[in-house]
Amino acid sequence: MIVMGVESSCDETGVGIVRWNGDGTCDLLADEVASSVDQHARYGGVVPEVASRAHLEAIVPTMRRALAAAGVEKPDALAVTIGPGLAGALLVGVAAAKAYAAAWNIPFYAVNHLGGHVSVDTLEHGPLPSCVALLVSGGHTHLLHVEDLGKPIVELGTTVDDAAGEAFDKVARLLGLGFPGGPALDAAAQEGDRNAIAFPRGMTGPRDSRHDFSFSGLKTSVARYVESKERAGETFSIPDIAASFQEAVADVLTMKAVRAAKDVGVDTLVLGGGATANSRIRSLAEQRCAEAGITLRIPKPRLCTDNGVMIASLAAHLIGNGAGPSELSVATDPGLSVSISQLMR
Repeated sequence: MIVMGVESSCDETGVGIVRWNGDGTCDLLADEVASSVDQHARYGGVVPEVASRAHLEAIVPTMRRALAAAGVEKPDALAVTIGPGLAGALLVGVAAAKAYAAAWNIPFYAVNHLGGHVSVDTLEHGPLPSCVALLVSGGHTHLLHVEDLGKPIVELGTTVDDAAGEAFDKVARLLGLGFPGGPALDAAAQEGDRNAIAFPRGMTGPRDSRHDFSFSGLKTSVARYVESKERAGETFSIPDIAASFQEAVADVLTMKAVRAAKDVGVDTLVLGGGATANSRIRSLAEQRCAEAGITLRIPKPRLCTDNGVMIASLAAHLIGNGAGPSELSVATDPGLSVSISQLMR
């Protein structure tokens, strides 16, 4: 079965096509993405109205490129991100996907963006065992327990304030490193000392939630550090700040992810989301998983960021598990819970 996925939850217009093999695996046939990140750089963050306009301009050309790359006239089923995400951005992708599904007279599947970030790992590493997934991006930070991609996903923990990727963007802007902040901070941190500044590790006290996160206090701590140095007329090292901040984020993320895997009794950890392209998050996860005897699965960076392939992959697993199509009248849900893999109506 050939399944197409459409993604438009934030600032990437993605259309991906996979072939479902029926054994828990998919073959990648096309992965086309049009990003509007350059249009947002001048604002220091994603502007919803700008993102929506960019999706309108990109969706048809991206669709055509994906079909040409896969060498197919039309898929057997079409899936789209129904939520969570930016309201206006979601509307563009969903409207387009419904129109194509109706015109082609093929089944339509309205699926969860977050579940897609977990599912896409199967394209590289094969069928997914029972695992814990750590999803880290500009809009989301979640710890999930995944028994089967065809079944509801259980949320173990999430951020109580800022997402980790959002904290990266805000600290990068504070340091004058530009947008998007993740790659810029990672690059600056390579020249710094990760132990130079003891920034706080949020939500790691004995009375704090074992699986929830908080990055607002860390972000504020960086701002106060810079302000204190400026008031005192002292110089400060941007690479040291970047490295120390990055270390604080990676330390908490990986510590809690490994602990969650032990708590639920699984031996596999999956990383997903754009922020997991960060070099320190990856290296520290590898180190701690090796020490704990946990298998670490990380998709290549292109598959970690938003794309249509992840949506096609999740839909393929749902179809393989017997899920029926969604109604064309289904509405977008910008706040969709990760536990709902598909909206039916």
